[in-house]
Amino acid sequence: MNQIRISDITMKQTGAEISLSFKEKIELSKLLDKLSLSVIELEPIVQPKIDSLRVKSVAAAVKNSTVAVPVALNEESVQLTWNALKEAKKPRLQVCAPVSPVQMEYLFHKKPDGMKKAVCETIAACRACCEDVEFVADDATRSDPAFLYEIIRAAIEAGAKTVTVCDTAGAMLPNEFTAFIRALYEGVPELKQVCLGVSCSDGLSMADSCAIAAVRYGAGEIKAAAYPVSTVSLPNVAKVLSAKGEYYNASCAVRTTEMKRITGQIAWLCQTGRSKNSPFDNGVQEDDGGVYLTGHDDVAAVTKVAERLGYDLSEEDAAKVYEAFKVIAEKKERVTARELDAIVASAAMQVPPTYVLESYVVTSGNTISATAHLKLHKQDKVLEGVSIGDGPIDAAFLAVEQITGQHYELDDFQIQAVTEGREAMGQTVVKLRSGGKVYSGRGISTDIVGAGIRAYINALNKIVYEEETV
Repeated sequence: MNQIRISDITMKQTGAEISLSFKEKIELSKLLDKLSLSVIELEPIVQPKIDSLRVKSVAAAVKNSTVAVPVALNEESVQLTWNALKEAKKPRLQVCAPVSPVQMEYLFHKKPDGMKKAVCETIAACRACCEDVEFVADDATRSDPAFLYEIIRAAIEAGAKTVTVCDTAGAMLPNEFTAFIRALYEGVPELKQVCLGVSCSDGLSMADSCAIAAVRYGAGEIKAAAYPVSTVSLPNVAKVLSAKGEYYNASCAVRTTEMKRITGQIAWLCQTGRSKNSPFDNGVQEDDGGVYLTGHDDVAAVTKVAERLGYDLSEEDAAKVYEAFKVIAEKKERVTARELDAIVASAAMQVPPTYVLESYVVTSGNTISATAHLKLHKQDKVLEGVSIGDGPIDAAFLAVEQITGQHYELDDFQIQAVTEGREAMGQTVVKLRSGGKVYSGRGISTDIVGAGIRAYINALNKIVYEEETV
């Protein structure tokens, strides 16, 4: 029985259809990994600093699946991508190129010979770094058959282990797509030496049927999405292969027993987009994975956990955090990840404040919209912002964004009690992400809204300080 590989492309759909924060993408990769998918595909590296960190973080989080990242058609992109991906347990580099005349000419401004040369050189550069290289022929069903066979043959010769053909337009019926697959094997006998993958758009609502039909005629890998947007549905193809595997002489390793629960979580992540009226970006349900530290842990262990939380501590800040950690660790049996967040916020990277809170007025109730009016000092100027939000914290953070003219990804917001009783002090920790790096701020007040505003401004000042000194 043929083992069919399922390659998930959910994260490649992010953008206009699905908006995911940095933290949500890490969480999504962990959920997909639990399904025992063969491959998890990521978006290409566009912004080197931010995207390289994202790829590294996913590579570290995924324990079972292959992690695949596309490269541009040049050696610089190959090296940049490989440097971010190389720590993955099972890395794969993808060389994606259009093969239809229209896309080659208008998207890449290349003639067929130029495209074939660029693809072969890029695949060769990828093979010098990584054993698992995939060639993805975009818009293959609308290409000239003779050229398609030629470029696939050249890609295999250059070292591609997987060749994927895409019905980008999604205009084929199952019988047309299977005829296309049969013709491929006849035109390129070398395809039998590698794995043939298929990617089908859902223009005619036939993507699932076309993908399953292709399996019967030799396809060994299917690109699907746990949260499909005009593409093959992962739950559907896994269900068909599980129920009708004997008929197709095929099976897949996807854990169908957990499919409904995990795809439900993924759908919740993908549907929890950022409201236009909210600074809160992510829908990740907090889980520190049981991470904790004890008084026996040294500075290296504390720094390692801080890195897992997203902090990039300097040697000086690592020493300050460790000293603060030891004070806490002497008083209690263990220190949790959330408590370490508060330690980092209070001990690391204390900077001169660019923005200082002068005053705030927040109104809210069950019959009115929450409104916040903030005044901040910046040097000798008083800046004001007024905003409406879904709640008092929401409105206050939006007012800060209005004043600064900047939106930073709100990675986490924590509320903790510091003292007991009616006059209890509340502590908040706000984590903002900028340039892929996490900055945390801490605020304390008997008014939890005031504590939240102070924590946000504290984190904001750290970002501004670092941006101005770079």
